[in-house]
Amino acid sequence: MKTIRCLVVDDKPLALDILTDYIKKVDFLEFVASTTSALEALKLVEKERIDLLFLDIQMPELTGIQVMKILGEKCRVILTTAYTEYALEGYEHNVVDYLLKPIAFDRFYKAVQKAKQVFDLQQTIVAPTVVSSPKEEKPAEIPVARDIIFVKTEYKIVKLRLDDILYVEGLQNYVSIYTKTERILSLKNIKKMEELLPSGQFVRVHKSYIISLDKIDSIERNRIFIGEAVIPVGETYKDNFMHLIAQANSLS
Repeated sequence: MKTIRCLVVDDKPLALDILTDYIKKVDFLEFVASTTSALEALKLVEKERIDLLFLDIQMPELTGIQVMKILGEKCRVILTTAYTEYALEGYEHNVVDYLLKPIAFDRFYKAVQKAKQVFDLQQTIVAPTVVSSPKEEKPAEIPVARDIIFVKTEYKIVKLRLDDILYVEGLQNYVSIYTKTERILSLKNIKKMEELLPSGQFVRVHKSYIISLDKIDSIERNRIFIGEAVIPVGETYKDNFMHLIAQANSLS
């Protein structure tokens, strides 16, 4: 993708001006439009090709969360808000990032770099591939040692030590793997990652998250804290997760 086409939605004109100015400073972004109306934003997404939506959460007609539910997978979303309490709800919907107002340019640039990685990887996934002949043998599986795994990224296969992995975030048909030192985008989906990672060491806690039990700093209600990351615990996975925590306590 040469440029990422952007739409800005916020009921505060000043916020629109700031984000519009930021977008125009980044060469891989293309400013399409801005609006103070959530309803107008829905019309624009239907009419124009919008890749990335900068979306305020608190708006008078529809909330940003309601807009995301209506749009589904039509475009990627970066949420913008002055209220931290909406962060977990935003991540439930697989947003690219969550920007807290007032938004500094360096934080904005970090978010759009993340969006660029997502779009670049998505483009790789949907690119045409050569279909193998039925007579051809399947390629051999990469042998995996107990303490390492191999994951495919856009351009190479990367070896990861299991002990270095903090958590995995699912992004539709690919995942973001967070380690002690870096973040890696892999072509595996979260279900494949769940099958690849040893269950005694890693656990699925949400439809979009797998965590390393050993890397948990604390747990507060339905939230897990690993370093600076705050990871939600989904209702479907809560009982199994708490059972594993109870088991860990009994063994300590």
